[in-house]
Formats: sequence, structure tokens, C-alpha cells
Amino acid sequence: MGGTGTTLKHGPGAGLRRVFADLHLHIGSTGRGEPVKISASRALTFRNIAHEAACRKGIRLLGVIDAHSPGVQRDIAELLDRGEMAEAPGGGIRYRDVTLLLGTEIEVKEPGRGPAHHLVFLRDFEAMRSFTDWLKERMTNVGLSSQRIRASGPELQRETAARGGLFIPAHIFTPHRSLYGSCTDRLSDVLDPDLIDAVELGLSADTAMAGLVPELDRYPFLTNSDAHSLARIGREYNSLILGEPSFDELRKALRGEDGRGIAANYGLDPRLGKYHRTHCAGCGTTLDVEDGEMPASPDAVMRCPLCGSAKLIRGVSGRVRALGRLAGRNVPRIDAERPPYICQVPLEFIPGVGPKLLDRLLDRFGTEMNVLHEASPEALAETAGEKAAALILAAREGRLDLQAGGGGRYGKALSG
Repeated sequence: MGGTGTTLKHGPGAGLRRVFADLHLHIGSTGRGEPVKISASRALTFRNIAHEAACRKGIRLLGVIDAHSPGVQRDIAELLDRGEMAEAPGGGIRYRDVTLLLGTEIEVKEPGRGPAHHLVFLRDFEAMRSFTDWLKERMTNVGLSSQRIRASGPELQRETAARGGLFIPAHIFTPHRSLYGSCTDRLSDVLDPDLIDAVELGLSADTAMAGLVPELDRYPFLTNSDAHSLARIGREYNSLILGEPSFDELRKALRGEDGRGIAANYGLDPRLGKYHRTHCAGCGTTLDVEDGEMPASPDAVMRCPLCGSAKLIRGVSGRVRALGRLAGRNVPRIDAERPPYICQVPLEFIPGVGPKLLDRLLDRFGTEMNVLHEASPEALAETAGEKAAALILAAREGRLDLQAGGGGRYGKALSG
């Protein structure tokens, strides 16, 4: 089902426009305060996500991946009934100039393997509520986020396809609950390759790294925030060429149909990701070593080469290189039609850009997307001061010095 999308070299055609999209956002709680994603901010409600994206972020297409929760669905129904939101004709829920796609993140654990998370998006509210009825029979607590389903990966894929949905493996390389990080060496061993619409790279990987894995060549890549707070919406995102922000247009973009496509992926420099390098919790060392072949059993033990501890948190960098060796590919393959991956340093990572300065920047430029992409050097210096403006511009141009992350700790941008 997937394709590598379209690299758009000359801008949108007639009737099309660039839309920024972040397709992995969690709900922390319902409007009544009921928990949904336990580890997420309680300020992450369905309405607050829409308002933050419309008024501060400049993200116009959002993937809310806890929309399967009955409590979240109650919130959506109330927003629709009040007329504050409306169902978009092309699929999704419209708020001002923002469209929220209805999705869910589901954990699958195949026998003898570790767990993996997958994203499912459905076109409209009725389809998602029907999908929740199907999940209830196979899930212990359908009200919470990212719950394990009593079904296989291919079964989940078939159910998604039968409902006209999109199936996207989530953060595919991270060491916890991901396709390659904790489940398998080969996608085809656990999923139907023909029922995948795209793959999500995750915060610690980029297009060049994924280019070491041959079986990924056929799929579009997406870069999403996996936001657990309002501030982190848009820390990774995609530039899409669409007729409008909607489910139907996203499907066309993933397939490269009718002039739609992925213009670019904007993601963290992988070194900023919190699982980029392998980390030993025993001796506290972040290791720049290759991981070797992933053990067939999820219970197999790997040990730190320095202290012998088994408390290793596998880094994405080494894991991807190991997958490349297994497949006989030591140099990344990036097809000419593959959209560019543009390393992005979110404003929250830039030294000196605290909440007060961020508010001043938004007052001047409107949204974070305008600050990151559009604001002139002169205007930035007037608003933020010479030093902060220089760092924002260095981030825009990929010139910031970075310290790599690992073991659950994000990397850092250095001020010089």
C-alpha cells in the first residue's frame, strides 16, 4: 500500500498548498479529568491540542492517537454538538483552520517476541467508534492509551484495511515497544508488508539511517513528535502538499497521487533523541558501540562491554547499523524521489529560549512554524536579541553544536 511519496521540487501546483502535519499526539486526560495517557500532561485534552496547534504552533494537520478512548469520544461528541468543531468532508475533525485525524496507538506482542506499537488512523468519527467496539473485545482497558491487544499484527492490519484506515508502525527503531527495537529483525516476519501505508522513524533516527534497511525502501517515512505535552507538539513534523488538511488528502500524499506528496520530513537531529546511543545503566556510560544481532528471544541478555552489566538500553544508531549488516547493506540507499529529511532543532531545545522569550516570539511572528521557517534574521534579532537570534538561525541552518543523547536522556544543543 505504501510508496515513497513524491519529492516536490518546485512548490505546490494549482489548488495545492503546503501543510505542516504532526501525526502522533497523545491525550493526557479527558475534559472531565479522566486519565488517558498516564505519562502525558493532563493539559493534553482533545480541545487543547486543537487550540494549541491553531493558535501557537502553526500545525494544520494533527494525528490524535488516543481517539479510541470512550472518554475522548465523549469529549469529541460534545464539541461537535456545541458546534465548536465539525466533521471535515474529507475526513477528520475540523477546528478553525486545523484538522484533527482520529487515530489510536496499539501494542501488539507476538508469541516469543517483544512488544511493538502501531498507529491506526480512521477516516471519521463513526468508523473510530465502531473500531473501539472491536477493540473492547480484545483489550483489557480500552479507555487508556497504547494498550496491548489480544490479536496479531496481521489481524490488526486486516481490520484496519477493511475499515479503510491507515496502518503505520510507530517509532520503529526505539528500544522499547517498537518494530525493530524490541520485536523483530525482519518486518515481514510479524506484519503483512502490503498492508503498511508508511512508517514512523522516531526521534532518534533519520532518513539516512533508515536507508540501511532494505525492506523499508518501499514505504513513505513520517516524522512525528509523539508529544506528551502541549509544548512538544511539532518537535517533529512533516511538510505535505495537499488540497486541504484531511484524511483523504493524507492518504493521497502517502501514495503520491494527484500531485499530493510529502515535500519534506522535519525531524530532530538524531543525536538529540533520547535513545540515539546505547547506554549502560550499570556504569552510567553512553557507549558508541555496535549492538550486534538482536537476540531471537526478548529475554536474552546483552552485557556492557565495559562493566559487564546487563542493564543496557540499546541505542538506535547501533541497532540500525546491525540491521543493515544483517541485510547486507552497509551504505544507506536513499532514492531520488525520497523527500528530504531536514534536521530540526525545536525552539525548546535552543539555549536561552525560555517561556518568556517564546511568548515574545509568538507575539511577533504568530506561530512556532513562522519563527523556525519564515522570520528574517533582522526581525529575530529585534525580538530575541542578537545571541538568541544567532542560535535560532544556526538551528535553522544546521550549524548548532550538539551533544548526543542516550539511555532515556535527550541530547542537548550547545550554546558555543
